[in-house]
Amino acid sequence: MSTDIYNSPLSERYASKEMQHIFSPDKKFRTWRRLWIALAETEKELGLDITDEQIEELKAHKDDINYDVAKEREKIVRHDVMSHVYAYGVQAPKAKGIIHLGATSCYVGDNTDIILMKEALELVRSKVVNVIASLSKFANEYKELPILAFTHFQPAQPTTVGKRATLWIQDLLMDLEDLDYVSNSLKLLGSKGTTGTQASFLELFNGDNDTIDKIDPMIANKMGFDSCYTVSGQTYSRKVDNRVINILAGIATSAHKFSNDIRLLQHLKEVEEPFEKTQIGSSAMAYKRNPMRSERIASLSRYVMVDVLNTSITAANQWFERTLDDSANKRLSIPEAFLAIDGILDLYLNVSDGLVVYDKVITKHLMAELPFMATENIMMDAVKAGGDRQELHERIRELSMEAGKNVKELGLDNNLLDLIANEKMFGVSKEDLDKTMDPKKYVGRSVRQVEKFIEDDVTPVLNKYKDLLGINVEINV
Repeated sequence: MSTDIYNSPLSERYASKEMQHIFSPDKKFRTWRRLWIALAETEKELGLDITDEQIEELKAHKDDINYDVAKEREKIVRHDVMSHVYAYGVQAPKAKGIIHLGATSCYVGDNTDIILMKEALELVRSKVVNVIASLSKFANEYKELPILAFTHFQPAQPTTVGKRATLWIQDLLMDLEDLDYVSNSLKLLGSKGTTGTQASFLELFNGDNDTIDKIDPMIANKMGFDSCYTVSGQTYSRKVDNRVINILAGIATSAHKFSNDIRLLQHLKEVEEPFEKTQIGSSAMAYKRNPMRSERIASLSRYVMVDVLNTSITAANQWFERTLDDSANKRLSIPEAFLAIDGILDLYLNVSDGLVVYDKVITKHLMAELPFMATENIMMDAVKAGGDRQELHERIRELSMEAGKNVKELGLDNNLLDLIANEKMFGVSKEDLDKTMDPKKYVGRSVRQVEKFIEDDVTPVLNKYKDLLGINVEINV
């Protein structure tokens, strides 16, 4: 790492080597050369005067890119594609006259962008699937452990730790569904020419439309795609970029929500993210165990959610068949969104795989609030015994306010059950009330819902993508 110039933290701290490689210069320019080979082969197969010797010469140098030649040439011509055409021709002199024949710059630029985004989405998919698997294991393990649920971050009816985890999984399943749809719908630009009309190919193939119709499908096949977009300007529609980055923003939204929940749970000392033996939580407060990984998930997620605006604004501002105000923005917004979501998912997998559950603290917090939540059952039993529902409701309300005051203003324990037991209108003893304080009676169908959700929604997905399971991630900092 160079220490005297800016280094992107996305590369140095957060993103995996695999994702960095997808958006590396080597990957980009080698893909350019593969596209030039595919174009030359297609044109030869359709009858142009291109020899096997020329194509073999191109193939011989498809990976050994002479960056120094391209860099010097770009200083002269101020055009990155033509600089690399020139550099390729230096290495393949017999083929230099047919490199990029009939194409415009977007032939390599845009097709490569689609190829790289699709490959990057495959890596994202694998990590989303592994996070789902990790959370599914967690949900199943803790499906029966009652925990205080919250609405408005105020105590509400209990749920279970596992049931809460299913909410995180469900968000990711929706993200995965969207990802699959968009990824499977991606098409190549093909070779459409300067304004998308393929006019250059009319010249090359003497106006033979039937032959020209074969060019794009043949290129797509050689590059591993099913098809190309039927129409375009000079570029593929920048709506494509917007659709792709919206997928990443959706995943970031889900991850952010998860990280918020973990941070709140860690504040409550109920569930914590992993904390290593030598990890320092605070430079000043040695006792602290800050949820720094969850905080980093939130931080990077915010970046991705905002970054999606780049693709929206870029798509909206393309004039007619193209303008170049997309180029510099795309070089930043697309790779960096993928690098950031890659870092987010590595953190998500790391945290979800190492969550620490403090069941005794969970039970303590729940039991402090459970008497309030049991009042409806207590009231219904009293009604069955002949009591007046309205009078019982009003008295329970009054006693609940008194018990709440004892807790909040006086710092005492919740004594609501004692207060109810002392009221003859309820006709119940303290011993009988204590028997009702089993948290599992108040979690509804949480256990069953976890089991059905994993069986019906999660397992089919994990079976579908079983070949993607078992990846290991490394957190650098």
